[in-house]
Amino acid sequence: MQNAITEVLAGRLVESVSGGGRLDLRLAGGVTVRVAHEFRFAAPSFTAPEEVGHFFPALTVQPSAPLLALVGRTVDTALITLAGGLELGFAGGGALSVPPHAQLAPWSVLTAGGVACAGLPGGEVRWEEQGAEHASGPGTG
Repeated sequence: MQNAITEVLAGRLVESVSGGGRLDLRLAGGVTVRVAHEFRFAAPSFTAPEEVGHFFPALTVQPSAPLLALVGRTVDTALITLAGGLELGFAGGGALSVPPHAQLAPWSVLTAGGVACAGLPGGEVRWEEQGAEHASGPGTG
């Protein structure tokens, strides 16, 4: 499971970014990265080393220009942290970081068949594999 999130996400093109009560990154191949809690997005900037935005979907997310600029880029790196957070890097710059949460499920990765992987409360990570559930401890994935 260590590199499984990389296999699911790396190289996929970002097709759309939407907000509202959560952030959805729709990727090529019918894959969606859904962020349901706070996240940090660092984007390259020409006027400063990088612009960093902190977002709280519970307060409604309106995708910023740097987030919308992800459309047409590919996911370059994907990692589930040891604590159960999700880290994504994008070709051409930009990094999305979703920390784990003690009481909420902050992120999930969905495919046409349903949830493929999700960060659960307390940093647990759950994978769905060929119709069978697999739960692992914090950050395993």
